[in-house]
Amino acid sequence: MLFVGALAVGLFATGCGGTEEKDATEPIAADGVKATPTASASASVSASATPAAAGAMVDLAETKIGKVLVGEKGRTLYLFEKDKNGKSACSGPCAQAWPPLVMSEKPRAGNGIKENLLGTTKRDDGETQVTYNGHPLYYYIKDQKPGDTTGQDVEAFGAEWYAVNTNGEKVHG
Repeated sequence: MLFVGALAVGLFATGCGGTEEKDATEPIAADGVKATPTASASASVSASATPAAAGAMVDLAETKIGKVLVGEKGRTLYLFEKDKNGKSACSGPCAQAWPPLVMSEKPRAGNGIKENLLGTTKRDDGETQVTYNGHPLYYYIKDQKPGDTTGQDVEAFGAEWYAVNTNGEKVHG
């Protein structure tokens, strides 16, 4: 009987911490943006495990709240009102829910984007994040397809989040 109990404990421990499970929570580079695990994924996964986009392209697209800045595959980009002086105030769990638009080369301006408003800032984790009119830019994990704006006017992580218009201002709506 003792042998059966030890076997059950051994099987349980093997199923709860093997390498297969760890691999399943690794971030996946989706559409060239910095992918991060969802809040339910393992906290031990490093957000910097995924390569940054080369020269991130920022475009303008029509959504239900108007024309807003979008990144790869038409996903809406947001500003965080807690960010100050062009510096990101979003890391850890915040950056998991609101992945920053990071890149390894100079960002590129698409149609309707004012190239002189595009810039970059260095994040605390050493990554280079794209800015627009001094606002660090982020995706929202709940936006799943082009045109989604589920992050608009959301209060989270100590401040509000807004989509960004072509002048680099928050969108009201």
